[in-house]
Amino acid sequence: MHPYKFAAALALSLLTAAPALAQTPARIRGAIVGLDGHVLTVKTRTGNEVKIKLDEKYSVAAVVPIAISDIKQGSFVGAASMKQADGSMKALEVLVFPEAMRGSGEGSYAWDLLPNSTMTNANVEAVVDSTSGREMTLTYKGEGKQKIVVPAGVPIVTFQPGDASLLKPGALVFIGGAKPEADGSFTAGRVNVGRDGFKPPM
Repeated sequence: MHPYKFAAALALSLLTAAPALAQTPARIRGAIVGLDGHVLTVKTRTGNEVKIKLDEKYSVAAVVPIAISDIKQGSFVGAASMKQADGSMKALEVLVFPEAMRGSGEGSYAWDLLPNSTMTNANVEAVVDSTSGREMTLTYKGEGKQKIVVPAGVPIVTFQPGDASLLKPGALVFIGGAKPEADGSFTAGRVNVGRDGFKPPM
């Protein structure tokens, strides 16, 4: 897939992963059981198996780890975080978006990685190293601003173009924006899959 088409597909699906006004899309995390044609079976983190009917021209994104030093001023990131007792925000993971995906899902909203976690997709206005870790100052539309500390050891990832060869049994996936169907299955336009056994931390 051409990099710009890949980025556009991912951007659209990430936007649908944000809270919707009508039906809220599901976020599916788990391990692939199998792929039969365009039907992907995933064993979720809760232990149940679900079937995801993939679009005819679905896309695959490889999720790969990068260094904490790759979080730089001017980067556009997605940071899942938790509020601490002192009111500060501590990152659970950080996704550094490819430049072509700048603006995807911009804003700050509730997330379901952990209970009471939030997701902030925003521009890195400033970043400094502190005794607590790498501290990001994030800005997003609506004059939003937030400081998030990224401790050492927190997963830092980015997306790379992938293909169906990555969708093999045991591979770990994150699917955002999966549409629930009446029969208990889901439909989706793309799959984020960890490369070489890596677990997508989103």
